[in-house]
Amino acid sequence: MKSQKSIVLCGETMLIDSHAHMDMEEFERDRAEVIDRAFKGGLTHILTVGIDLDSSIAAQKLSQQYEVIYSAVGYHPHNANRCDSRVLDELARITSKPGVVAWGEIGLDFFRLHSSTDEQLKSFSLQLEIANDLSMPVIIHDREAHNDVLAILKKMGKGEKKGVIHCFSGDIDLAEAFMELGYYISIPGTVTYKKATLVKEVASHIPLERMLIETDSPFLAPMPKRGKRNEPLFVTYTAQEIARLRNIEFEEVAATTAQNAKVLFGLL
Repeated sequence: MKSQKSIVLCGETMLIDSHAHMDMEEFERDRAEVIDRAFKGGLTHILTVGIDLDSSIAAQKLSQQYEVIYSAVGYHPHNANRCDSRVLDELARITSKPGVVAWGEIGLDFFRLHSSTDEQLKSFSLQLEIANDLSMPVIIHDREAHNDVLAILKKMGKGEKKGVIHCFSGDIDLAEAFMELGYYISIPGTVTYKKATLVKEVASHIPLERMLIETDSPFLAPMPKRGKRNEPLFVTYTAQEIARLRNIEFEEVAATTAQNAKVLFGLL
């Protein structure tokens, strides 16, 4: 059972930030205030996502501390060079603890290359297999590695509620290929950037029933907060921009993407 550190919700808005990193040091000074601000501003849930063992442990602790926060555990591709059997066993053990609903953030990043491509490919494949064995949805990081990520996910096969492509940066054809395999597409705050034509096009055209929204806090703050620390409340700007692009009501974007997140991650 989660401890009942509840936050009073205000208004009738339904928003879920499906990807944040609330354990990071950027929130050390005012984490409680940031969380309180989010839920008073209309959010119902936050999914805080691990990037290594320590981060995953911290994420799980936050999801146990706060009734409305859930967590994911995993090894980010940047940290693939430290992802061995010992830490994977420990992550698998953590998945049985309260609040853990997904495995991630995992994937490939061929832009930064903090870990070699071979290390990333091995870590990614191992974690996909573990998540599959545990029947957990996965949270996929894909930067400058579209073809490789797609090829690996194709090998894992199709299915319902396979996971989500976090912070999507590809085109519509790629989004459709991922959706065909059973993955959701998550739209970040970059959709608010004037020159972000690809993500705007994707956000305009893919089925709303296959879309999540996220902040990736503390990174990628949307307009008009660009250049500042991102926080879960700012997912509102992302939902507003998607509503504008699709010429639909903000409430429809908020409610549908929230329901999608609940279905994918089994949120209460």
